[in-house]
This record gives sequence, structure tokens and C-alpha cells, in this order.
Amino acid sequence: MNANATPNQRPLLFDSHAHLVADDQQRYPRNPMQRAADAPYRPPGVIGRPGGHHGPNPINEVPDALRMLRWMKEENVDGIVAVQKRMIYRYDNSYILDSSDQYADLFSAVVILDAEHEATAGLVRSWIRQHGLAGVRLFGGRQADGSMPWLNSPIALKTWDVAQEAGLVMDLEVLSQGGGGPSIPSIIELTRRYPAVRIVLDHLLEPEMDEGAHFGLDERYATLAAHKNIFFKFTSINLDICREAGIPADKVLRRAVDLFGADHVMWGSDIGTSSGTYKDMVQRLRDASSLLTPQEQRAVWHDTGKRVFVKGGTLT
Repeated sequence: MNANATPNQRPLLFDSHAHLVADDQQRYPRNPMQRAADAPYRPPGVIGRPGGHHGPNPINEVPDALRMLRWMKEENVDGIVAVQKRMIYRYDNSYILDSSDQYADLFSAVVILDAEHEATAGLVRSWIRQHGLAGVRLFGGRQADGSMPWLNSPIALKTWDVAQEAGLVMDLEVLSQGGGGPSIPSIIELTRRYPAVRIVLDHLLEPEMDEGAHFGLDERYATLAAHKNIFFKFTSINLDICREAGIPADKVLRRAVDLFGADHVMWGSDIGTSSGTYKDMVQRLRDASSLLTPQEQRAVWHDTGKRVFVKGGTLT
């Protein structure tokens, strides 16, 4: 039996990346975003409406909180990181906060806010006290050259200051032409400036994968490994890219664990964006973990994510 399997052979899991979307559209109205014409290309299966509409067998399942709880029980998931669904709700975090308040022992909230809005830092401070946030995900405008100055702009740094004070997770998705690699120097600068902040990089920072020695996780990514407060999510987006490019997902995950350590890599389903059933997402994770040891599997599947996210931010 696997080291972290239960008697019925279901491994214990923690999902570090689940986008909740409410069935109740009167209480939680949707305000979908439209992708900009110049937005970076993303392969089929990694973007879209709740559940996605891509891949060879697209399935559109809306992860309402009650439905999510049932899936968690079925798949032996003892907690999720409920990440705000910006493509559906923009910066209205009501559903994430209400759900995490109601199921605080199972849902850890990561809100999404405008990095360059003057009110963001104060709002984060207030929500830490009111809701016990697990983390913040910032977004802002992208320049024509693909750079994202909002990541460490003077206004954004006010929110980083709150995260430092509270010991909060900063959950980052920084994608430009060429994957997330161009943002690495800024991330390292922020890591050094805010040592109490756990920085979690979504989707392995979305490397430009290719069939080779490092699968896109090249020497730039290796510079991140020395910083112990940087962590990485391996999600269905990475699995979808592997599928579309014909790259073996088990070798990509093996490379990530060799580079960063199993104690710095965590699984996230990306349910609510990526296509497929939750059961399928869990099985794809298990299949991609075939080259990991049982101890590494336990870390990636459960322990790393739970250790990083379950302790929410606190303020005196």
C-alpha cells in the first residue's frame, strides 16, 4: 500500500488550487472577463469557463461549494485552497469568503485583488482579521513587452508589507510571452525583501515546456530553488500542456521535485478552469507521480500544500 493511502487505497490529498463557482447566481452574480486580444497564447485545456471546454473529452463541471465537498469526500481530500475565480467574478471575492467562513476547517481562502488599487492593502488587512485569509493573489496590467510592473510597484508593495507583517501567502500567477521565466528576477528580489512571506508560484510558473533534459525548468528556475520560502503548484494546467505537447508528465513532475524538493511542490486540481471531472484530475495526478517515491508522493499530494496554506495570516 502506498505510504499515504487509506485502507480503501485512496491516498490522502490536499488540493492547493480549486476555483469555487456558485450555482446561486442571484446571490453571487457572475461578471465574466473577456481575454484581451493580445493576451499570451495558452494551449487548449488551460483556460475557459467553469470546468473548461477543452481537451479530448471536455467536461464542464461547476465547482459549487457543496458539490466540492462531495468530491472531496469521494477522493479523500481533507482540505482545499479556495482560489478566487477572477475570470467569473473579477475582484468580487464574496463567494470565496462566504464559503471559507462556512467551512473554515476545509476551505482556505485566497482572494484576488487589484495590485495597484490604493485600497487593496487595507482590504487585505481587514479581511485577515475578519476571515482569516490563507493568501492573496494580485493581478494588474501587462505591458506591451510582456512585463508586469504591478508585481512590485510602489502600491503593490503596500500589500506585500501587510503580508510580511501577517505571515501571509502571496500566491502568484505571472505569465508573459515566454512563460513565467522573465518574472524570476523580480520574484527573487521580493523573496529577499519579504522573508516572512510564503511565495507560492502557480502552475510551476508555467515554463515553456519542451522535450529535453529540463522540460523548460531551466537554469533560471534553478535560481529559485535556493529560496526556501518559494513553493510551486503542479496543476492540471501543467498536465494539460504536457498532454497537448506530447511531453511525459511523470518526467516533468520528477524534474520539478528534483529541482525544488518534494517539500516545496504541491498538487492543485485547478477545478473551475481546467477541464475534466474531479475524479479524473486526481487520477491524472497519481499517474504523473509514478516516478516519485512514496515519501515524495505524500509530500506533493498532501503535506506540502497543507503545511503552507492552512496556517492563515495573523495580525496583532
